[in-house]
Amino acid sequence: MKSAHVQHLYNRIGFGILPDQLNQLAAKSKQEVVASIFADVKQPKLLKVDLSFLKELKPGDLKNKEKRQEIRKKSRRKVNEYSVAWVKRILNPTDVFREKMTLFWANHFVCDSRNNVLFTQNYNNLLRKNAFGNFVSFTKQVSKDAAMLGYLNNKQNKKKSPNENFARELMELFTLGENNYSETDIKESARAFTGYNHNFRGKFILRENQHDTNDKTFFGKTGNFNGDDIIDIITQQKQCALFISEKIYHYFVNEVSNKAHITAMANVFYKDYNIENLMRFVLLSDWFYNEENIGSKIKAPIDFLASIHKIVPFEFEQPKQILLVQRLLGQTLLKPPNVAGFKTGRSWIDSNTLVKRLRLPSILLNNAEITYTDLGDEESTLPKKDKKLKRKTFIKTQTDWLTFEENFKSTNNKTLIYSVLGSNINKGTSELLEENLHIPKKDFCIQLLSLPEFQLC
Repeated sequence: MKSAHVQHLYNRIGFGILPDQLNQLAAKSKQEVVASIFADVKQPKLLKVDLSFLKELKPGDLKNKEKRQEIRKKSRRKVNEYSVAWVKRILNPTDVFREKMTLFWANHFVCDSRNNVLFTQNYNNLLRKNAFGNFVSFTKQVSKDAAMLGYLNNKQNKKKSPNENFARELMELFTLGENNYSETDIKESARAFTGYNHNFRGKFILRENQHDTNDKTFFGKTGNFNGDDIIDIITQQKQCALFISEKIYHYFVNEVSNKAHITAMANVFYKDYNIENLMRFVLLSDWFYNEENIGSKIKAPIDFLASIHKIVPFEFEQPKQILLVQRLLGQTLLKPPNVAGFKTGRSWIDSNTLVKRLRLPSILLNNAEITYTDLGDEESTLPKKDKKLKRKTFIKTQTDWLTFEENFKSTNNKTLIYSVLGSNINKGTSELLEENLHIPKKDFCIQLLSLPEFQLC
């Protein structure tokens, strides 16, 4: 493979690649490289935090208002701990592609269950386990998961008073996309999901007395459908394969759709809804490596953070600062803005977040001070009456420059440019870098990480 193509591949299935691995893989064929990637994704390693505080908890404990508030407060702290653990996993992955896919599915099957860390943990691991599995089975599991049952109100979906929230989002956001179903389809499918619930520990149960056993008519078919039947009928629509293929194309290939490529993906996916087969097809396709796809995507905040770490390993001294950095960049894991998830692409960048992004490498690697507010805005944008919200802190990290020097020992400043930046460099930037080739490699690296070009992958 061409070195540029290997670098592009690892920017998309992970967060970059180091010179030694790049040189090794460049000597192999595309088929060999892709095969090696999938050889590493067979056994998911679940992510867990200590939830021993829940062991002795009983349903009756939540009837006491003070006890309930105390448990929710602890749970929210634990969700923050889980968010930190997830970031640490992303920064130091044993299975980078699975973590990248888990990030994708977390912004597809969007869910927020901050009041119950057990449900949050179970849901996150559900995404991780199914990341390369069968999409039909995956969707059925999501529909029965305690976190999702609570988030989209399906616990309140009963035969005498159907709640249409989950049924609507299932089609609009999870499987078909807008305008590919009718209001009648929503109403009829909602009836199929009535009675869905879970026990105190989050195990799925079907409350038979609340489930509508009458016939439903959905997409022209009539029968005593349950939720699984509805998902089967949805996935029989070619539109479902097209919808998922387009979202994967936008995430892994290019924010601008190419209908021919997406149709080719959908043709593969529709055969058996095997996610791994679809991803193999994408990564083996010649068009994945087309020039217009290289360096075409703006990194999500978590990707940006991880790509800095790939070049220069660092560790936060204070875990709470991992949450702060996420918030300032606009992507806090486990805290989506709404059921549609985080907006991607150009939505990641505005005048405020761009300044933070350009300064972040220097802040992280030099233990520098950052100014922020409780609103997450730069101080200069606040009216005077809001200045009291201003905060200042030093982002304290342990930076492993020795590992950086070892990884790039055979790389001079000129070749470091191409190792760090995976996108084209404009003329002005190139001239500036040429002028600074004489400075120490450490300083030159921080300069590269602070360029607008490093925002792309």
